[in-house]
Amino acid sequence: MIHKTFTVKLPNYAEARPVAEIVQIASQYESRVFIISDNKKINAKSIMGMMSLGLYNDEQLEIEAAGADEEQAADAIIQYISSLDK
Repeated sequence: MIHKTFTVKLPNYAEARPVAEIVQIASQYESRVFIISDNKKINAKSIMGMMSLGLYNDEQLEIEAAGADEEQAADAIIQYISSLDK
């Protein structure tokens, strides 16, 4: 199991699309993937769970991944979230 911290970078126009994309990315991997914010631990493969999370620009979040491809899953999500403001 790995834990990584990252900063959310969202453009001003971001709405639900980034959340849906995160779910799609997480679902490509076998590993269990969770996004942790404050005391919430949300399954990154759950669209309803991720919609309830609320992503805010410059917010610090943690990703937890466990499984055979945990490193790749975490890195893919972090790379996507980090590239949103470009």
